[in-house]
Amino acid sequence: MYITAAVVISALVLVLSLLTISKGYEYKHTIDPHPNEKNDEEKNEK
Repeated sequence: MYITAAVVISALVLVLSLLTISKGYEYKHTIDPHPNEKNDEEKNEK
Protein backbone atom coordinates (compact mmCIF):
# COMPACT_ATOMS: atom_id res chain seq x y z
CA MET A 1 0.00 0.00 0.00
CA TYR A 2 2.70 2.51 0.97
CA ILE A 3 4.79 1.60 -2.06
CA THR A 4 1.82 2.18 -4.38
CA ALA A 5 1.14 5.60 -2.83
CA ALA A 6 4.82 6.52 -3.14
CA VAL A 7 4.89 5.51 -6.81
CA VAL A 8 1.71 7.47 -7.59
CA ILE A 9 2.96 10.60 -5.81
CA SER A 10 6.38 10.33 -7.48
CA ALA A 11 4.77 9.96 -10.91
CA LEU A 12 2.53 12.96 -10.24
CA VAL A 13 5.49 15.11 -9.19
CA LEU A 14 7.45 14.01 -12.27
CA VAL A 15 4.59 14.84 -14.65
CA LEU A 16 3.96 18.25 -13.07
CA SER A 17 7.69 19.05 -13.19
CA LEU A 18 7.88 18.17 -16.88
CA LEU A 19 4.80 20.28 -17.65
CA THR A 20 6.27 23.25 -15.80
CA ILE A 21 9.60 22.96 -17.63
CA SER A 22 7.80 22.66 -20.96
CA LYS A 23 5.75 25.80 -20.30
CA GLY A 24 8.95 27.64 -19.35
CA TYR A 25 10.57 26.82 -22.69
CA GLU A 26 7.44 27.93 -24.60
CA TYR A 27 7.46 31.40 -22.96
CA LYS A 28 8.40 34.18 -25.40
CA HIS A 29 10.85 36.59 -23.80
CA THR A 30 10.83 40.24 -24.89
CA ILE A 31 13.29 43.03 -24.25
CA ASP A 32 12.42 46.70 -23.81
CA PRO A 33 14.41 49.07 -26.02
CA HIS A 34 17.37 50.79 -24.41
CA PRO A 35 16.54 54.40 -23.38
CA ASN A 36 19.49 55.75 -25.40
CA GLU A 37 18.16 54.09 -28.56
CA LYS A 38 14.79 55.77 -28.04
CA ASN A 39 16.48 59.19 -27.66
CA ASP A 40 18.52 58.59 -30.83
CA GLU A 41 15.34 57.84 -32.81
CA GLU A 42 13.70 61.05 -31.59
CA LYS A 43 16.78 63.09 -32.61
CA ASN A 44 16.80 61.51 -36.08
CA GLU A 45 13.13 62.39 -36.64
CA LYS A 46 13.78 66.13 -36.14
